Amino acid sequence: MRILKENLIILMAMFNTTIYPKIEIMTSPDWIDYELIDSGEGRKLERFGNIRVIRPEAEAVWKCLLPASEWEKVDAEFIPSPEENGGHWKPFHKIPESWNIQYKGLSFKLMFSNSKQLGIFPEQACQWDWVQERIRMAKRPMRILNLFGYTGAISLAAASAGAKVTHLDASKKAIQWAKDNQSLSSLQADSIRWMMDDGLKFVQRESRRGSFYQGIILDPPKFGRGPKGEVWEFYKGFPELVQACRSILAADADFMLITAYAIKASSLTLNNSLSEITRSIGGSISNGEVCLQDRSGGRLLSMAVYGRWQKN
Repeated sequence: MRILKENLIILMAMFNTTIYPKIEIMTSPDWIDYELIDSGEGRKLERFGNIRVIRPEAEAVWKCLLPASEWEKVDAEFIPSPEENGGHWKPFHKIPESWNIQYKGLSFKLMFSNSKQLGIFPEQACQWDWVQERIRMAKRPMRILNLFGYTGAISLAAASAGAKVTHLDASKKAIQWAKDNQSLSSLQADSIRWMMDDGLKFVQRESRRGSFYQGIILDPPKFGRGPKGEVWEFYKGFPELVQACRSILAADADFMLITAYAIKASSLTLNNSLSEITRSIGGSISNGEVCLQDRSGGRLLSMAVYGRWQKN
């Protein structure tokens, strides 16, 4: 795949076509409490701490490498329904109501929720590391805004690096879950400000108030609803939201990170959006895919696309 992309760039240059930055492939090799054991045939076999699960994965179109006997050593499997994102967990024996895992000093509570998610996106650990690195390298106070914050992993990472974080999500349950993770990680209560709000409305209010941030993190879903029923659709809402975020980037802003799941778009979509809003302030942009690497054969499983802007 990488060779094909590099050849494409060469061909584009030959025909005087616009050359985009090289697409990067990001993995998170430092996990101890998580691993992608195997994948294939529309599923992935994973370990979260001591719990092994099977979850559907449309990207895994290849054959499984491990024998069926390995796939049978599992605690629970998510059985999808015909409705998008619907389904239920099928336990194979008594399973805990919740359990904890760790990553580099951060702790996270996991649970079998009503969706296939357990409360963490392990492939995003590379982004947690990057945000921490940017904050520590800055060696100055930083205010970070995390929109669509879910259970707070990257908010915790930023706070643990010394930033003051505003974490926003439309779900009261997700925010409470994130607060539990903050407590488990022994982070100071005032290191994170918790907001249950609609992302665009909050950013617009912050702009009117003259409230600025040195770092902004966006992880927008394909579809969602705000706390008052506001409808979010990525392609309709994203352009206005990213423009609004530009208005609250501080003069000494250091970075902006966007991740997108389950959308029919490449990382170039995010690259173009970041290029548009940062053209006048310089810096550099990178984009690519966030992947998991399986233990059985080293294969990469693409999970999301991302775009990063950073001040040089």
